[in-house]
Amino acid sequence: MLWLAITAVMVLMTVVIGGTTRLTNSGLSMVEWRPLIGILPPLTTEEWVRVFGLYKNSPEYIHINSGMSLDEFKTIFFWEYLHRILGRLIGLVYALPLLGFAIARKIPKTLNKRLLLLLGLGAMQGVIGWWMVKSGLVDNPHVSQYRLAIHLSIALIIFALLLWTYLDLKDGRAPLQKGLAEITLFILAITVIAGAFTAGLDGGKLYNEYPRMGEGIIPIEYGELGIWDAFNNPASAQFHHRILAIITVISIIVLWHKASHAQLHRRHAMLGMVIVQ
Repeated sequence: MLWLAITAVMVLMTVVIGGTTRLTNSGLSMVEWRPLIGILPPLTTEEWVRVFGLYKNSPEYIHINSGMSLDEFKTIFFWEYLHRILGRLIGLVYALPLLGFAIARKIPKTLNKRLLLLLGLGAMQGVIGWWMVKSGLVDNPHVSQYRLAIHLSIALIIFALLLWTYLDLKDGRAPLQKGLAEITLFILAITVIAGAFTAGLDGGKLYNEYPRMGEGIIPIEYGELGIWDAFNNPASAQFHHRILAIITVISIIVLWHKASHAQLHRRHAMLGMVIVQ
């Protein structure tokens, strides 16, 4: 159980580091993907000059960071490197004990498929991460908001499956809750994914007042891009994220009220976290 808990915490840390990478505009600093050799950072001046030279040929350097010094490059390189190295460490922390437990035949048969699914999702996440980065290395120095949303969604699925499996082993298996709990979890997930589109489009930088967005509640740019407006229009992405956040808060307050009548554990922590958020 401790193995799953540690892996879940590491996944959460990786998501936080990924957010920091996004906020510091560091995600496109590593323009090559070396799953094995890339475990080690540049250790010599020559290697730093080499990787910086590769970055100088990228669209981000040409269009945004032209003139950046090597020391400045090392700062953004650090965050992306840390994000990638944590991803690799998660793979080792999860896969090696899993192999050991499988050899010792200590894995409950009911969890075989779920644990293998987690292994596959983890491997796929590394590929998806590089697929996302590649979208910002050709012409446009920004990663695709669609690929960013997929990358974050897979991370959330992995975290949820790890936590679910840990609680199954700790407290015994429980059926998936239907009704309000299931609906609230779905709304929360959609809100987070909408946040990924807002971040991917830099939509959070457009309007910094609340609850109005410019002259009204609905931004003037809303609907300008037609059928795909929700996914390509920064103003619309921020508006949808705001509305979904309000619905999420209301849903969790109602769920907390219902859980209080049932005297369920961790209900106050759930309410506290949504208030903090």
